Amino acid sequence: MSLRREQPGLFDLAVIGGGINGCGIARDAAGRGASVVLFEQNDLGSGTSSASTKLIHGGLRYLEHHEFRLVRESLMEREVLWGMAPHIVWPLRFVLPHHAGLRPAWLLRLGLFLYDHLGGRRRLPGTRTLDLARDPAGAPLKPGFGRAFEYSDCWVEDSRLVVLNARDAAARGAVVRPRTRVVGATRLADRWEVAVEEAGGRRETVQARVLVNAAGPWVADVLTGVVRANTAEGVRLVQGSHIVVRRLFAHDRAYIFQNADGRIVFAIPYERDFTLIGTTDRDYRGDPAAVSASEEEIAYLCAAASEYFREQIRREDVVWTYSGVRPLYDDGATKAQEATRDYVLTLDAGPERAALLSVFGGKITTYRRLAEAALERLRDHLPAARRPAWTRGAGLPGGDFPVTGYDDLVAQVRREHPYLAPAHAARLVRAYGTDAREILQGARTAADLGRVFGADLTEREVRYLMRREWAMRADDVLWRRTKLGLRLDPAEAAALDAFMRGGAAASSAA
Repeated sequence: MSLRREQPGLFDLAVIGGGINGCGIARDAAGRGASVVLFEQNDLGSGTSSASTKLIHGGLRYLEHHEFRLVRESLMEREVLWGMAPHIVWPLRFVLPHHAGLRPAWLLRLGLFLYDHLGGRRRLPGTRTLDLARDPAGAPLKPGFGRAFEYSDCWVEDSRLVVLNARDAAARGAVVRPRTRVVGATRLADRWEVAVEEAGGRRETVQARVLVNAAGPWVADVLTGVVRANTAEGVRLVQGSHIVVRRLFAHDRAYIFQNADGRIVFAIPYERDFTLIGTTDRDYRGDPAAVSASEEEIAYLCAAASEYFREQIRREDVVWTYSGVRPLYDDGATKAQEATRDYVLTLDAGPERAALLSVFGGKITTYRRLAEAALERLRDHLPAARRPAWTRGAGLPGGDFPVTGYDDLVAQVRREHPYLAPAHAARLVRAYGTDAREILQGARTAADLGRVFGADLTEREVRYLMRREWAMRADDVLWRRTKLGLRLDPAEAAALDAFMRGGAAASSAA
């Protein structure tokens, strides 16, 4: 089935960008038999794709902007992605308190009715009304909120979703090259000559018949500086920031709060002991790599959550912040929050011009459908793209267990490895699914897992991440492959980084 390269060094498809869209396109194309190479200038998922609110959701507020196609596609994808990766995707119930001074109850009910029925919901439970005086969800809230609506969406470990797509692409023959920057691309009649530079300074040129620009916030920079294309397509960079505080409530549901400025803010259970609050929406100018949560944004999120919670959230309560830049298609919207979240694919090709596909916008929820749409646009330029779409229902690494089977899998892993603490076993299965067994293979005692770097992060897990998931630095492990950065102190993180830098040559990614 595989389409072999006719010449050494000539790929069917080269992808610039190792975020969720780039890795999703690489996986889809490789699974159809194309020869694929993917370049990412930093770590996989190190940009926008690891800075989301970490939701697989339809986008309830997008209904107000009449983006019905996007909402329907997103709603349909929730259960598809849950089935593909039940270790890193799982259902989450959202509590929407009715605020008498903002959107009326009838409008909320109408929106949630559409939400329940637009997307072919099967397993996820529907909307219900809560009496906050009786329901435990009311306990953390101020007494003025008497009624709420509860509905379903899903949670996702966003940066792990990126890595698992890259792993599956590599398993299907793709060449995945993180920390390799594309410094130039020359278009010929039938191919691209792509000049790349590795982190160590080594340069080489790779050839590909088709080039995909999935560089996220750098998509316009690639067009103007790398490809040197003359295009009128524009990207609108919108900053979204989040804060993390100590756990604000005991139950496992999330909140969605309306604000007087028309925006909404989520408060979500996070990593067992924390609450994630976000996000903001404001136009961003500057280097996307330098983005960080501003004091103004932090104050906004603290104030927005404090409007609802009994416990007031102060600046000193914030234990971590993160921020990302969304590369939205510039549709001329007046406000950043009104700019479309839908994706736009532009194709630049001609009889004597090798094809260039650029990706604008998109959201994590629709990455799989975006990849299918990208391959459809490339049908006339990539023979493998004419083969049937295949990713719907095709599981990601570690996800080969039933969507309701997480607890059973944790119990099985604990029976096989009784020395594991319950929380340790639960974390490993949540991150790696059935692949947790590969990490633990042959270990009979806790000592067999090797050095402990802090929390429950062991040498076995770190070596696995270096060997199988392209991790090279402490940040790769602590903030993208896991979120254990919330639990390790600076000295422990530095020791981990020294270990990884010293062992990188022996434990390079497969």
